[in-house]
Amino acid sequence: MHNQQMKYLMRGAWILSLSSLIAKILSAVYRVPFQNMVGDTGFYAYQQIYPIYGLGMTFALSGFPVYISKLVAEADGDEAKLTVAHQSNVILNWVSWALFLGLEFFGQEIARAMADPDLLPLIQIVAFMFLTMPVLATGRGYFQGTFDMVKTATSQVVEQIVRVGVILLAAWWFVQYHWSVYQMGAIAMSGAFFGGLAAMLTLWRPYHRIFGHRHFRFTGMQAYAHLISRFVREGGAITLYAALLILLQLVDSFTVTKGLTSSGIAMATAKSLKGVYDRGQPLVQLGLVVASSLSTTLLPSLTQARQLQQRRQFIQRGAELVHFNLAFALAATSGLVVLMPAIDLLLFGDTAGAFVLQLYAIAIAVVAMINAYNAILQSLDRYKGISVALLIGILIKAGINQLLVARFGTAGASGATILALGVILCLIYYAVPETIKGRSALRLFVPKLLVVTGLMVVTVYLAVGWIPLSSRLVALGVTLLGVILGVIVFLLTGTWFKLLTLREVLDLPGGKKYLRFIRKLKAR
Repeated sequence: MHNQQMKYLMRGAWILSLSSLIAKILSAVYRVPFQNMVGDTGFYAYQQIYPIYGLGMTFALSGFPVYISKLVAEADGDEAKLTVAHQSNVILNWVSWALFLGLEFFGQEIARAMADPDLLPLIQIVAFMFLTMPVLATGRGYFQGTFDMVKTATSQVVEQIVRVGVILLAAWWFVQYHWSVYQMGAIAMSGAFFGGLAAMLTLWRPYHRIFGHRHFRFTGMQAYAHLISRFVREGGAITLYAALLILLQLVDSFTVTKGLTSSGIAMATAKSLKGVYDRGQPLVQLGLVVASSLSTTLLPSLTQARQLQQRRQFIQRGAELVHFNLAFALAATSGLVVLMPAIDLLLFGDTAGAFVLQLYAIAIAVVAMINAYNAILQSLDRYKGISVALLIGILIKAGINQLLVARFGTAGASGATILALGVILCLIYYAVPETIKGRSALRLFVPKLLVVTGLMVVTVYLAVGWIPLSSRLVALGVTLLGVILGVIVFLLTGTWFKLLTLREVLDLPGGKKYLRFIRKLKAR
């Protein structure tokens, strides 16, 4: 019976991971054609407000639903599960209406704080998405907590498809009817509300069937106060972690344009430079998808080992998680850095800001390691260290960002992001128990990884680094050749140096086939 339930749980985790992967890819990829259609200034207008949407998406998609699912799974009996879901819905209604009214009434002040009062309509329109948050977060959390992952997965993909469709339609109207970038941005931001509405419709029938005809009695303010306390302490840590990059981008929205103009740069130029800097966000997002997708296969087994109190298995899976994240994130980061001029030209039409984007790409490796250690800490139910680390990192970014931008331009914003993430990583690593850190394994792993990555970078640079980037077609050829060559060199040198253990290779998708292929090559 237990094995059957665990198999069902693992299958559900795979479905949810796959839908999250699709949603993340959609969320990153659409920005390339969008930027090509609206230009750097149009991209700036959209990206200035995107972090507000990103916070709402995190609340409704990967922050509160994960925590509510934990509360539901812990509840004893069907009635208790329904009650805790209902109480969560009430709390989130208070939060969502407070956020909605705050953005509507203080939108002008927020726009001025971003140094651009014309952003007001975008802020007021994106506020409507928060009204969809209670049903989405509660519905997804309840269904995940009862191991029904399909409904959550479907709503995630539907939400992103509708949102991306509205955004690209807004960009097309901008080109056809010569709208201002703020008119276009306002319509693009409405995609957040329409996407949330579409996701609500996919959940509404099963949600209403369970909650619609049920009457819940008021259990007293003490029960709500206790639940709110847990939401802040535990749910806050999960949500803050899920919104880490978005919170750093929010700091950029308030400080980068101000920093540029304070250094004497004209406002129109500052907007364009901020738009170029914002190109790094989809690149980092895609890099993290590549780096993290393989490691997500280990998360269910990590949780299982923790639940079954299999300490040796937990430590082994934790080490694999760290190795996978570090290896594939460092490979993705290095590849982006060496190929950035070609990728910049290929995707965005010029090589503006290539150095700034190369610096920003380092975030992939750092965030991937934060992800790994955070997953271990959350599996151990240790939330305090995560929350403290994230808050310190965000405060550092907020404290130094505008100063560095005024001194070094948008490269200063990239540097502030890397510094803040580096501090967060150090603090989270410190919070991981000594028995799980696996320092001895890392002492062997890291030097090998640096050699393998170094050989990959040198080979790719010698092969394509000298080619003049005269057109997008040339940039496409350089990018494809560099990626293919980099992957081949990384795999072959990684195999030669035995970067991953035999067990780790077998745990990778397609690992058995790769080992058979290597054995055939050796036999010839």
